[in-house]
Amino acid sequence: MLRKRLMKRIALLLCLLMVFSVLGGCASKEQTTQQGTPAAGDTIKLGFLGALTGSVANYGIPGQKGMQMAIEELNAKGGILGKKVEGIYYDNKGESSEIANITTKYITVDKVSALVGDPCTGLTKVAADIAQKNKMVIFSAGATGAGVVEIGDYVFRNTLLDTVAAPAVVDWMINTKGWKNLAIITSLNNGYSTALTPIFKEAITEKGGNIVLEDNVNDGETDFTAQVTKLKNAGADALVFTGYYTEAALIMNEAQKKGLNIVMVGGDGLYGQDLAKLGGTAVQEKVIFYAGFSTDQPSPETAKFLEAYRAKFNEDPDMFSAQYYDAVMIIAKAMTDANSTDPSVYKEELVKLKDYPGVSGVTTFRADREPIKSPVCLLTVKGEKFPALLEKIPVQAK
Repeated sequence: MLRKRLMKRIALLLCLLMVFSVLGGCASKEQTTQQGTPAAGDTIKLGFLGALTGSVANYGIPGQKGMQMAIEELNAKGGILGKKVEGIYYDNKGESSEIANITTKYITVDKVSALVGDPCTGLTKVAADIAQKNKMVIFSAGATGAGVVEIGDYVFRNTLLDTVAAPAVVDWMINTKGWKNLAIITSLNNGYSTALTPIFKEAITEKGGNIVLEDNVNDGETDFTAQVTKLKNAGADALVFTGYYTEAALIMNEAQKKGLNIVMVGGDGLYGQDLAKLGGTAVQEKVIFYAGFSTDQPSPETAKFLEAYRAKFNEDPDMFSAQYYDAVMIIAKAMTDANSTDPSVYKEELVKLKDYPGVSGVTTFRADREPIKSPVCLLTVKGEKFPALLEKIPVQAK
């Protein structure tokens, strides 16, 4: 009798051990695997990369709004693969150290399924290096400079490339406007600017233009008396400034004070509300910059987005809100097509993206994961409208 009881207890103990072993195995599969692959669950988390305070907050704040709107729309339709989508939003303040810490936290602590952002090339490179090492998809909604997707096969972006846009704009300046004698000012402590200047210089040379002045500033400076004095004496038809909107506005203010009537042309680094606020009359139809998005002459997709965005935020979206919105929707499409939220799986669907009709334009990824977007929108400040569409330039990406 005692022997039978003992055998029953042993059998019961073995059964319990087997149950715990199975449960433990299931739990281990539910946990996050190495290199940042997200755990299975009812929520898909997306990590926002962008500045909500600091010198480039004009890019991050509208980007966050576009991302939020996309997530809300996805959840209203049942989420992704039947799972709720959650955005996590930390402020990287436009600083390399902050974005490095935040990127690591998203991957190791928050267990995100993708990183959306940053809009700045230099900051994107910092985050992309970490993401690539951890096998996490990062999708920049604004980085236009060189050397981004080359970091690795987990790195994507959906923006108009400087290497596509700048030559098209230079051709327009020289052959349409007749501005052949050009001055260039670079912001030396701005990675975006130092990368964009060589692209403009090469295009000016190839298109038969003349560089009559090369000068420099630094982000954060406020006195541009010396630069404008040299510019006034250079005999330039137009000024190419490759930096950001704050310095652009201050340079143009100084030009106005000195009676210099000149047009400034630049990249989408000038796309910030503070350009109009700080520049006032000095930038009115005097600053022209390129982007891949405009609220004027919208496509059906863009028109729908504009209506929803205006209703939600009581303001117009800009390039960054549109591109963050599209980035989330493209990621959602890739996850759905792959039937997986694992970055190592759904990234293969991202590579296949062709003629995606986004609100920021039609996007196709080349074999190197670089986006092809057309046309180039030339934008300016016109009255109370910012940005106002000046012209659209069709381009053929190589």
